[in-house]
Amino acid sequence: MNLSKQQLPAIRETGLIKPRPETLALEEKVLQFGTGVLLRGLPDYFIDKANRQGLFNGRVVVVKSTDSGDAGAFDRQDGLYTLCVRGIEDGRKMEENIICSAISRVLSAKQQWAEILALARRPEMRIVISNTTEVGIQLVEDDIRLQPPGSFPGKLLAFLYERYGAFRGSAESGMVIVPTELIVDNGKKLAGIVTELAKRCELPLDFLAWLDRHCRFCSSLVDRIVPGQPDKATLQQLHHDLGYTDELLTVCEVYRLWAIEGDEQIRSVLSFAAADEGVIIEPDIEIYRELKLRMLNGTHTLSCGLAVLAGFTTVKNAMDDMAFAAFVSDLMMKEIAPSIPYKPAVDDARDFGLKVLDRFRNPHLQHQWMSITMQYSLKMKSRVVPVLLEHYKRHSDPPVRMARGFAGFLLFMKGEKKPGWDDRSAYFTDLWAENSAVDVVMKALGNESLWGTDLLLLRGFPEAVLEQLDRLIKKI
Repeated sequence: MNLSKQQLPAIRETGLIKPRPETLALEEKVLQFGTGVLLRGLPDYFIDKANRQGLFNGRVVVVKSTDSGDAGAFDRQDGLYTLCVRGIEDGRKMEENIICSAISRVLSAKQQWAEILALARRPEMRIVISNTTEVGIQLVEDDIRLQPPGSFPGKLLAFLYERYGAFRGSAESGMVIVPTELIVDNGKKLAGIVTELAKRCELPLDFLAWLDRHCRFCSSLVDRIVPGQPDKATLQQLHHDLGYTDELLTVCEVYRLWAIEGDEQIRSVLSFAAADEGVIIEPDIEIYRELKLRMLNGTHTLSCGLAVLAGFTTVKNAMDDMAFAAFVSDLMMKEIAPSIPYKPAVDDARDFGLKVLDRFRNPHLQHQWMSITMQYSLKMKSRVVPVLLEHYKRHSDPPVRMARGFAGFLLFMKGEKKPGWDDRSAYFTDLWAENSAVDVVMKALGNESLWGTDLLLLRGFPEAVLEQLDRLIKKI
């Protein structure tokens, strides 16, 4: 039995969250560019949850712009898919299986562009969501008269221009556009690209005014690990346990965050936000970006070299070791959290840190340490150095755990790496070949082209890194 609307009554697995018949008939309110698992595991999850609570009462029309993937699976399953949530929350194991019904249908931009434009003429269609990868939010030459335009900004502009014409530029016809691509200020950048493209297409000034005044482009930050479909054995077991097969079955972690830059007007349109504390709508979302960048990504970066050198393959594997887990926790909570440049509230940093530690311990995620070492040098500069500099603004003593992380980085970079692994790998290979450990530390920390500053000027830090490096070398 394959998942579909017709088969829903026959699916009787205890504990499975199923959609009520009335939710399958809700009107379409959201246009979504992208069919990927991140969208299904986060925005569509929130909308489905809100519909079950009677808070949003709207479904999603998905635009498929690429030839990859199988849109037919959505058609065969009437847009339904199973989301298997697995992980640890507040220190406790959590599992949940949900048949999500947020998606009403999937339309092909290449074959059904006229149907997509027709949606612009519906007054209830108020929201656009996107995840077209970072490459999608770029300004390229395009023509909105094409069927369809080639780029995502071009398609969005054509849709908005169609809506402007259908409602004669009324204020009420304005839309809320929320990109989720992993780009800082993604909303502002998309707005700038769409506006510039409208000018290049010589669209009327009245349209440009409507676009500026009545369409809100909201920057957002998304954070949830959504691996997608599990391995074959796990998938077969899930199908057996659920009592049906699902071509779109998706696994995700428990943690979820969608921070959206907006005000009360945005909140009223995005009413699904009230269904889950993971949706945050605030005028400034920079604090959430900083917490993620420093406490999650920064901790990963300072730990990955040490973990590989210690023989750990996955993050979960390392967190099973009491000593290494204690190092990770103390690094994050005692050194990184107090030195985040944005200065979050102590309670906010602590709560976020505890959630990160839960994520690191998730037995259902196989996050490889080696994958985290990709572009290691750049990550150290962008994620760690600002925290290190902030530490020295507040304290005179060197941060010992950060020093150990730097030492692990230097020792990890000693060996040759695969082409493209790290842009500075050749520099470090040559540095180790021609110098003693003392000189490696002094020359690397003093290299301003690596860090944007001279780390030798930080009181006691070179000595702390050298001491930790000596300890690591003796262990190997």
